[in-house]
Amino acid sequence: MQDIVYDYWLSNITGIGAKGKKTLYEKCKSARELWFLSAEELTNYYGIIEEMALCISRSKAGWDLDREWEKLQEKGISFVSFGQESYPKRLKRLYDPPIGLYYIGHLPKEETKSVGIVGGRACSAYGRDMAKRSGKCMALNGVSVISGMARGIDGFGHEGALEGGGNTYAVLGCGVNVVYPPEHANLYERIIRKGGILSEYPPDTKPHPGYFPMRNRIIAGLSDLLLIIEAKEKSGSLITADCALEQGKDIFAAPGRMTDPLSAGCNRLIRQGAGILLSPEELVSELGILQEKNKLPLEKSERLVYSCLDLHPKSMERISEETALDIASIAEILFALEEKGLVRETWQNHYISVN
Repeated sequence: MQDIVYDYWLSNITGIGAKGKKTLYEKCKSARELWFLSAEELTNYYGIIEEMALCISRSKAGWDLDREWEKLQEKGISFVSFGQESYPKRLKRLYDPPIGLYYIGHLPKEETKSVGIVGGRACSAYGRDMAKRSGKCMALNGVSVISGMARGIDGFGHEGALEGGGNTYAVLGCGVNVVYPPEHANLYERIIRKGGILSEYPPDTKPHPGYFPMRNRIIAGLSDLLLIIEAKEKSGSLITADCALEQGKDIFAAPGRMTDPLSAGCNRLIRQGAGILLSPEELVSELGILQEKNKLPLEKSERLVYSCLDLHPKSMERISEETALDIASIAEILFALEEKGLVRETWQNHYISVN
């Protein structure tokens, strides 16, 4: 019988956390060895506490190794265990790595740089555009985007990466075959095609508030650098930031207005020493990647209009004041810039730059 079926069993033992399972794996040398040990042997010879030994015994009593593995295969879900060569090396460095990972799609490539993009579920138009712009910039420069597929910033970070044609990976606080939130069903399918859906929780596991803080350590672990956009003072994104700090990762935060509660967490992170996000392109440089400059040819008037736009919407009247061009000319120029994917109308006659 293959070792993987024993690893799969170990991953499914209830009542024992990630750190406890790693301890069992290390003490017993393998999940296979653990399977054949009695509760008495575990406590007397391996120093395993009685409660943990009982959890193991109960699990074995109701587990059919071959049949449970077959059921996983029938669901089309892949599984990689801590002891396998294909297990993400970034996660092996964690204090409490998941003993196994379930995934649909594929795992992040070890040789590819990755950036975690996380933030609040409630976000402004500025936060949405910054997340999408950052995700797209990463993708265009060959950087994978890691996030949690949650509402708000997470989802928009994934969207940006997909728009840029890159790879993106969602780490869930539920089973990989459970779409959460349900309105992200289309995004879920697109992520599978261009990356993967990952979780340490067994298939069919429903979302639970306690699972999301745990999954944040995996998001941080898979990321070479973490970007926080629009996090409130008590945002779950700050848990991800704490995980990244514990792992020795660099953190960048998008600054916001002092009066904006959506940015309070980010502003505090910056005060505490996080890097300030000045542009997504600078993050790419932080990863040591040389970037190709935008080669789209622009007319002089197009450059003039484009240069006065940023992520804060501007009306055509305001653009006219700053460029001294008439409204009719500006309308024509903005249409041309939209066609080139450089600007976007956020609401009637108000525009932002998107590249």
